[in-house]
Amino acid sequence: MGKGRVEAFTDGVVAIIITIMVLDLKVPHGEDFSALLPQWPIFFCYVLSFTNVGIYWNNLHNMFHTVQRVDGRVLWANLHLLFWLSLMPVTTAFMGENHFAPAPVAVYGVDLALCAAAYFILVTALRRLHGSDTTFAKAVGHDNKGKISLAIYIAAVLLSFVSQWFGVALYVVVAMVWLVPDRRFERLIEK
Repeated sequence: MGKGRVEAFTDGVVAIIITIMVLDLKVPHGEDFSALLPQWPIFFCYVLSFTNVGIYWNNLHNMFHTVQRVDGRVLWANLHLLFWLSLMPVTTAFMGENHFAPAPVAVYGVDLALCAAAYFILVTALRRLHGSDTTFAKAVGHDNKGKISLAIYIAAVLLSFVSQWFGVALYVVVAMVWLVPDRRFERLIEK
């Protein structure tokens, strides 16, 4: 079956996720910059989550651009990823409103780890459908970046109980690694 509907649905869900996250930002009470200070944890969490959701959207866009079709496995794998992404507004608010307490930081990391695992499952389903000699499979390669990210998320969850700042720092590191433009797909599409 064609891939257009899954792309459109994914775009819509991601847009809703980002909208829900931004609605959780509250207008500060006061007219000077000091009114912003109590809001910094919530705003920081929003920026981190917006970045993560944007990274997934970007990667999904690139992936679906290189594939020709989808099947039932791909549809379910994509829904699985969207499910974990849809929890991002809740885990973001939980971490921000509790000022980076260890348990909320760990819960946020569990959500990130489950998103990464679901992304890996989606990549596997697409590779199985299209084969190993396709542009998609060549672009993804062994997906070491994805596997390393998942390992870092798991470590961050555990470390957040030692110090929640270790967990937060590792979440930022993974986001920064993925913010560097991933040219794997673009290189192969341009050829």
